[in-house]
Amino acid sequence: MRWIRAASGRTMSRIVSPGMTGNTRDKSLPGSNQDSQPGRLRCDLFRDNFSYMETIPTQSAFDNRIAQRLRALRGERGWSLDALAERSNVSRATLSRLENAEVSPTASVLGRLCAAYGITVSRLMYLVEDDFAPRVARDAQAVWVDPQHDFHRRLVSPPSRALGGEVVECTLGPGTRIAYDAPPRSGLEHHLLLAEGELTVGVDGRDHRLQPGDCLRYQLRGPSVFSTPATVAARYLLFIL
Repeated sequence: MRWIRAASGRTMSRIVSPGMTGNTRDKSLPGSNQDSQPGRLRCDLFRDNFSYMETIPTQSAFDNRIAQRLRALRGERGWSLDALAERSNVSRATLSRLENAEVSPTASVLGRLCAAYGITVSRLMYLVEDDFAPRVARDAQAVWVDPQHDFHRRLVSPPSRALGGEVVECTLGPGTRIAYDAPPRSGLEHHLLLAEGELTVGVDGRDHRLQPGDCLRYQLRGPSVFSTPATVAARYLLFIL
């Protein structure tokens, strides 16, 4: 299945691949005249409006990339699987399967591994280049999908040794909750801008309920939780320093 945006930029059409059943349909994007609740990402529109992000690269390509990075990072530190399991609170069996690309990691598991290695998720997923391209085209921005949650993570500005910050665009489906035990490093600076929908972010034991246009600024030193209401999704930009 693939998705295309209409020339007006306001509709998304589904094209059914050969061998699949269903009808081609159009839906208005949130905020149009057909949306009775402006600023809210309706559950029925969420998958239509954001499914196009899953096209590049494939999930299997991400799994292989993550597996290679995990093997390389553990080798660089000279850790055994047992040592990493103790540091990350991820079972030895799961670590072995991840390093062999037999399973896909969830966002929570990636968070634990990042905390163990002291790097951000983006730097775990990608080999960090010494130089950087000034322009990162939309179709060159890789998207990772959490296999157990309705969560998409688009790397808008990839990591570079010459740049200190990163930018990611995330979409979290309705009724989704993702918890992270610890940050990659204490004091990691986040600036979160909610573009659409509703999102509650728990930081330092305090919940912050965000509406479209709200910006949450914080330094991450402990656990954090991201959650959406049962019928409302969220799309947000996260600036990491």
